[in-house]
Amino acid sequence: MEMKSVTRSLRILEAVAQHQPVTVGELTKLFGLPKSTVQRTLVTLAEAGWLRANRKDTTRWEIGARVLAVRPAALQGSSLFAAAREPMIRLRDAVNETIHLSVPDALQGMVVVDRVDCDHPVRTFHTIGDTSPLHATAVGRAILAHLPKRDVEELITQGLERYSDTTPADPDELRAELDRIRTEGYSVNRNQYRPGVCAVAAPVLDENGTPLAAVAISMPDSRFDADRLPEWGRLVADTAAEITGRRLSA
Repeated sequence: MEMKSVTRSLRILEAVAQHQPVTVGELTKLFGLPKSTVQRTLVTLAEAGWLRANRKDTTRWEIGARVLAVRPAALQGSSLFAAAREPMIRLRDAVNETIHLSVPDALQGMVVVDRVDCDHPVRTFHTIGDTSPLHATAVGRAILAHLPKRDVEELITQGLERYSDTTPADPDELRAELDRIRTEGYSVNRNQYRPGVCAVAAPVLDENGTPLAAVAISMPDSRFDADRLPEWGRLVADTAAEITGRRLSA
């Protein structure tokens, strides 16, 4: 009986991936199962991070970002991965630091889905599938700066955990930082989440200006140079813009 439940969950997960965003009613008709069974399965998969409610219509379900984290190879066929890979490599070659591509998992955080390593013997390292909070990271704030104000306020209402002395855990501080990111085009993290880890990031947008992902230059604090921020910011923003353009023209 337990194996039948697992098989059913996988079939529903596959159906959501194929038909997303999809409603409970549509899945009920597709499988001929009781609505309560489908709903319970969807909620269980969502709690595990495999699915999430659609942002624009919460009655519809779609694949969660952690699916990409577990099966990054699946992303290779997507327009995002195809558009991002070459610009990420060129950015790595320009700065010789690790480059990450991360996607938002609703307001739950960011998930690393691709990485291009530098050749420094000492470098930052994030495993594909690593998660991080939105407010405390460069990639997360690059996304937050381009989300609707109501989403930012919802995140603030949930509470802003402080990971270091410099984490923007004060709501007004975070709002001011998001204003700066929108003005300058890039976000900066210096030891605000993980000690000794710094990053500069910019958002990858869709045709409506909605953030799909964020690309980041990541480095140890020992190589962080505030005087180079304008240069790094321009490079990462240009890379994000190139990814956006390549994806839209694909």
